[in-house]
Amino acid sequence: MLDDLTLREVFHFRVSLLGVISIITITLLALIVLLSVLIVYTPLRNILPGYSASLRQQLIQESARVDSLQSSLSVQRQYLDVIKLVTAGDIATDSVQSLDSLQRVEKEQLVAQTNEVTETFKAQYEQKEHDRLMLYDNTIPTNVRQLYRPVRGVVVQPARPDLHVYGVLVRTAKSENIMATTRGTLVNVERMADNSFTMVLQNGTFLTIYRHVSRTLKAQGAAVEQGESLGIMDAEQDVQIELWDAGQFINPEEVIVW
Repeated sequence: MLDDLTLREVFHFRVSLLGVISIITITLLALIVLLSVLIVYTPLRNILPGYSASLRQQLIQESARVDSLQSSLSVQRQYLDVIKLVTAGDIATDSVQSLDSLQRVEKEQLVAQTNEVTETFKAQYEQKEHDRLMLYDNTIPTNVRQLYRPVRGVVVQPARPDLHVYGVLVRTAKSENIMATTRGTLVNVERMADNSFTMVLQNGTFLTIYRHVSRTLKAQGAAVEQGESLGIMDAEQDVQIELWDAGQFINPEEVIVW
């Protein structure tokens, strides 16, 4: 670069291929570093693909925390209002509710809220259960004094209605048969969580319930005669026997000779 008046050289630089490449490389590296810093440390990253999902999840979590805090603040506010009333002498001390009781009241109010859908579901469920138990109505009169022994074994635990234990536990030997106490219909055969079976035999209003049966020989809905085998015990274990007549508990030890 020359001065127009004196034609003396003022400034000069030499351009080479290596110098151009170096300048371009340094410029690109600086841009990359600058963009990386902006993406990592600024909200600019939220507009990039892949980051919006994490932002949405974070917003959902924060919203849930806010709702939880609002619920806790509401309970605390009610508690403080009661404390203020007690301090001012406007309310008796015995009527003060604890935080747990306040939360319990809120839960009870939530459960008590019903709508047409829930009422319809409850009515359908109750009708289904009623129909399932009364579908096989056997009109043969039942004499509980002439019951067949349901299984051979030793009673190891008696019935305790006062403790809500309505059946007797009978210790059986391996391969013992489970037999029908009366003639009737198996209205329910259900596999339980421990892979044992619960069987319900109905004769009119009289029910015999067998619990912890290893294997069943009859299917639900089968009509059986008194003394007929209903299932088998695979090993020496306990089976529970319950007797009910018109919804009233009957102690098996009083009507069955073991």
